[in-house]
Amino acid sequence: MKKIIGISANEILDAGEILHHLPISYLPAGYVRAVQEVGGTPLVLPIGKPKDARTYINLIDKLILTGGQNVSPSLYTSHSSNEELSLLERDVFEMALIEEAIKQKKPIFGVCRGMQLLNVFLGGTLHEDLSSRQPEPIKHMQAPVDRWVATHDIFFDKESMLTPIYGDKATVNSFHFQSVDKLGNELKVTAKSEDNVIESFESSTNKHRILGVQWHPDFSYDVLSQEKEVFDFVVNSF
Repeated sequence: MKKIIGISANEILDAGEILHHLPISYLPAGYVRAVQEVGGTPLVLPIGKPKDARTYINLIDKLILTGGQNVSPSLYTSHSSNEELSLLERDVFEMALIEEAIKQKKPIFGVCRGMQLLNVFLGGTLHEDLSSRQPEPIKHMQAPVDRWVATHDIFFDKESMLTPIYGDKATVNSFHFQSVDKLGNELKVTAKSEDNVIESFESSTNKHRILGVQWHPDFSYDVLSQEKEVFDFVVNSF
């Protein structure tokens, strides 16, 4: 039987003239297509009320938390300055999904923002803006370079569950301003970039199954075979 993979959706309040300025719930197609291509059945989870999290998690086998806007700084610091770049309603709902998935012992895969939100939920903090470092050692927001282009190296711990896919070293894409600062509880770092940014983490306990990556395998799964292998692992083995 195919695994049902819940994938968190995003929201835009004004989708522009072509869609009559409607508010839209949406999900980048890379997640959906990658899950389908490796044999899973994707189920899109639109932003909703925290009380609905149990219903959603009951329906799925595994949860993917997707990328998007910044995690609200108010969730991890008292002196934030960029709340306008976040969507607190999404943060609160997805944290309810995380809580319920952990209760039900269902695996969670966080991508970029999804990894960051997992870290905050588990008591960690974030760097608000890596681009403020001067000089900037590595450009972690590679735009306008194409999304499927791998632009910087990361280095894996030999015990990472992703090492069989990537080996000790990989080159990945990069589309983020925020990053993990203080690591959350019951997590272990499993990959870093050359400038010491945390690029992947995993559960450090058998109580739950959590995997987070800072890059976007959904951007390049159809170009780079190892990124498709990540989805194969998450859907079929994780």
